[in-house]
Amino acid sequence: MQLVHGGDWAGFQTEYGYTPLDFSANVSPLGVPQGIQTAIANAVKIADRYPDPLCRALRQAIGKEENVPPEWILCGNGAADLIWRLAAAQRPHEAVLPAPSFAEYEAALQSVQCRVHRVFLAQEMDFSVGEDFLQAVDVDTDLVFLCEPNNPTGKTTSMRLLRRLVERCAAMGAILVVDECFSDFLEEPNAHTVRPLLPTYPNLVIVKAFTKLYAMAGVRLGYLLCSNPILLEKLRLAGSPWSVSSLAQMAGIAALQEKDYVSRVRDLIQKQRPFLSQGLQMLGLRVVPGEANYLLFQCEVPLLAPLRKRGILLRGCGNYPGLDDTWYRTAVRTETENRRLLAALEEIIR
Repeated sequence: MQLVHGGDWAGFQTEYGYTPLDFSANVSPLGVPQGIQTAIANAVKIADRYPDPLCRALRQAIGKEENVPPEWILCGNGAADLIWRLAAAQRPHEAVLPAPSFAEYEAALQSVQCRVHRVFLAQEMDFSVGEDFLQAVDVDTDLVFLCEPNNPTGKTTSMRLLRRLVERCAAMGAILVVDECFSDFLEEPNAHTVRPLLPTYPNLVIVKAFTKLYAMAGVRLGYLLCSNPILLEKLRLAGSPWSVSSLAQMAGIAALQEKDYVSRVRDLIQKQRPFLSQGLQMLGLRVVPGEANYLLFQCEVPLLAPLRKRGILLRGCGNYPGLDDTWYRTAVRTETENRRLLAALEEIIR
């Protein structure tokens, strides 16, 4: 079985008998906050009941955090669940995607036999989304996916171009899905979001998740924002009624109270991203100037197997359309862990 994503710690542990240092998954290196652990433990007391299929309390908490009505929120079993629901509910005939980008968009679209129009991002422009992506949206386009910041490049699109893209999709009758799962790691998250456009554009959908910022990858909790009640109902009916467990719902409510934890994670990433980027460049590697909690870099020397022997996992990007086996993505972790990665890379490269 080919694993599309990083984070196969279980396969490593099965093979070697211990837990690796995982740079292949872009989650908070500070671990699950204590408040969330406590909430999950307490939720076990109501595990004998079916979870609230409408996630009422969780949606109230998210609505307050995002400053949107709870009626505009749909919760799911992680962002991937919601991406697949979008494809299943809409069954689009043609969709536009940047390449490289998150693999689940295309996988979900292919599951409903949708034609995928990839707009390849230029390496010489550091994989920035440009005017050609906007122009790729036409009257035949049903659905558009855009990741902000993009995965695996870590690059954002200018807000001016994003607004024009929202307007063009509306004019062409296409649904625009903006994946903001990594937006909390940006220097100014509130300055780079299309959320203020939701009331005006019912064709706009924003996808977010608790996975990355709160280190909740194993809990599986995501949500989307949309002002279109008809579309939201279609999406709700496209999934199972109890896709979000009671434990996940309580974890999400608790996560939104973890303000100090969020500040610590954001501060760490803001300091360690340039540290890790500089370290990679000092090894002679090309590094894309990403803005999230991960970096895309290029190395002609094969890295995955040598790093694995040293107990370190890295994300090889050869299976991303638009990249080859010389490209890698690394998470940004603590300084001690980042130094360990850089030391291992120096041994391998030199």
